[in-house]
Amino acid sequence: MKKIIIITLAIIVAAIAFRFGYSKHSQSMKIKMAMSKPAPGVVAEPVEEHSIIRTFEAPGRVTSKYQVNILARISGYLEKSYFKEGDFVKTGQTLFLIEPTEFSNAEKVAKANVENIQSQLVYAEKQLARASELVKKDYIAKSQYDNLLAQRDALKAQLASAKASYGDAQRNMSYTTVKAPVDGRIGIIAVTVGNYVSPSSGPLTTINSTNPIYVTFPLDSNDYNMLAEADQEANTNRKVELIFNSGEKYDLTGVQDFHDNKIDQSTGTVTMRATFENPNNQLLHGEFVTIKLYSNKSVKVPVVHQTAVQENQAGKYVYKLDENNIPELVYIKTGEQDGEFWVVNSGLKPGDMVVTDGLQKVTPGKPVTLKTKEEMAKLKKQDNSADSKTKKGKK
Repeated sequence: MKKIIIITLAIIVAAIAFRFGYSKHSQSMKIKMAMSKPAPGVVAEPVEEHSIIRTFEAPGRVTSKYQVNILARISGYLEKSYFKEGDFVKTGQTLFLIEPTEFSNAEKVAKANVENIQSQLVYAEKQLARASELVKKDYIAKSQYDNLLAQRDALKAQLASAKASYGDAQRNMSYTTVKAPVDGRIGIIAVTVGNYVSPSSGPLTTINSTNPIYVTFPLDSNDYNMLAEADQEANTNRKVELIFNSGEKYDLTGVQDFHDNKIDQSTGTVTMRATFENPNNQLLHGEFVTIKLYSNKSVKVPVVHQTAVQENQAGKYVYKLDENNIPELVYIKTGEQDGEFWVVNSGLKPGDMVVTDGLQKVTPGKPVTLKTKEEMAKLKKQDNSADSKTKKGKK
């Protein structure tokens, strides 16, 4: 029995040793075969430097230049409205009528009071003029003259007060017709005709101006710094284009004429604003759009051919060659496109050699053979021919 166990163990040990030796031999053969294979051919090109106008895209929101709440400035019943919701109105156009009777009567009373005091003042002026001549000749006492003078001055003060009251009455009367303070598009009527309104009732409606119109948008702080660096100043007006959500571009260009004086700590962005002419009222308050902002001056930046750039979950990357033609995977950050090139914001510098063709054969850390574009085209043609023959053979 022991003999059988010993024989069995010996067989197992021999099998394990054989398998281990065979595995090592296979690995050695694979390494030899890999070493015997020529390094894959690739095309590599240097990172270029182009002079470009920098462009930045950002989501924007259309905002009226003026957003005016229409309020009642006096108390009374709302008698009429003179517009339809959504109408375009002009400055000075009458929108509402608040019951005017009370204020009309008050205006008339104030006017009559002014006229009454004015007539008394005219009489007092005449009396004073006569007394002035008589007192010079001692026909009346000086005290009588002083009394007439005091009466005249009192009437002047009363007239000034009456005129102020009349002015207030006229002002209140004018508030019975509620007028548009700006041009724009009027919104929903919040208080309908027949209701009692007062200054505390809240907005009767709202007017949003339409021409010109603003678009506000956030710009990443890094992009803002690159923009300021390109123009060599931050406080300057810049060209802006607007793109609708449909992909259609707005016919008119705008001007970026304002930026906030701080970075939003929660988003890391700077709020910018552009002004657009809106003659056909195509841009509506609250609409979401895409903004394309241009620098004023050109700047030299490194660029890499788009065929060299690949992307995975970690981001965009290229294969950069060292002095021994050993490829290294390098992650880069790209900006805008410049024709067939990506602008490189970080990761590469002008003169770096990157693989632009043959990328599928590249393994980081393993040598490659540099080919010209013509040589690479011939290799691809040969590979395609070989693949075609292999497929025919299998059939």
